[in-house]
Amino acid sequence: MDASIAAILAMDGVTTGAVYALLSISLVLVFTVTRVIYIPAGEFVAWGALTMAALQTGHAPATASFTLGLGALVFALDGWAALRSRQAAGLGASLGWNLAWPLAAWALSRSPAVMGAGMTVQVLLTLAILVPSGAMLYRLCFAPLQQASVLTLLIVAVALHFALLGSGLVMFGAEGSRTQPLTDAQFSVGGLEMTGQSLAVIATSLVAMAGLAAFFGRTLTGKALRATAVNRIGAQIVGIGPARAGRLAFTMATALAVFSGVLIGPLTTVYYESGFLIGLKGFVGAIVGGLALYPVAVGGALMVGLIESFSSFWASAYKEVIVFSLILPVLAWRSLRHKGLDEEES
Repeated sequence: MDASIAAILAMDGVTTGAVYALLSISLVLVFTVTRVIYIPAGEFVAWGALTMAALQTGHAPATASFTLGLGALVFALDGWAALRSRQAAGLGASLGWNLAWPLAAWALSRSPAVMGAGMTVQVLLTLAILVPSGAMLYRLCFAPLQQASVLTLLIVAVALHFALLGSGLVMFGAEGSRTQPLTDAQFSVGGLEMTGQSLAVIATSLVAMAGLAAFFGRTLTGKALRATAVNRIGAQIVGIGPARAGRLAFTMATALAVFSGVLIGPLTTVYYESGFLIGLKGFVGAIVGGLALYPVAVGGALMVGLIESFSSFWASAYKEVIVFSLILPVLAWRSLRHKGLDEEES
């Protein structure tokens, strides 16, 4: 391997690692706030890319109808709960978030003017269609189980993954799709050819990470989420509702996953089941950070991207095995360094 090939592989590794980093952040965010390992995040990666592809080909994405149906179910549950408690507080917000927003996104997804609009409009519409479903799934599947064990939450997350996987097959079919690149620009630096798409992925990922850092460090809502992550019971005592924090965490994590799908769509052909493998690689990065440290998770995700890229050159048949084997030394080191704690103590 000469220097030029190594530089190309490194560029590819950093590009895919930047996408995995966004996924790692979403997994760490959800786990620290709700104790849920957000396995379905991978499905939203695939759905983001496939929804974007449908818009670009002039077809109404089936995910708009999925989100609308999911929102109607959540609103029905909220209405029933309000009827039983005889308290209508918050029902208006539920109507807006679970029905009005998905209905508007559903209508826009069928508008010829929107489908023929530019890339920015299509990206925003893809986010508008899919992001609300994260909070809806939390309300349906995880909010009733706030006091459940981590194992129970993991089982529910796995079940939800399979449900969404089957839904993806119904909505998109078995054929894959690839979206149009964000830019067709080409750059040459020191003899290394770089695509504008790769640079756009890295740049937008860095902007997203910087925005998240500012959100958690400078806003009251971000600090409330950090407080919930540090001590859920203490945060509840001072008035930070766990249900609201969970909805916000799932919403942000879903937004990051969908945005990751938009970024990775032009780089590879995405199928309805592709998200699971991508999500697992983001999970490896999150494990490196102990499902708690954002900067370490980002570094771990970049490492995953680089190792995957170089492994595809040296041993392409075993690249997945090499990537997922990274978990083993990390888990061994953590098990030797930290004594086991009961769930209530942790």
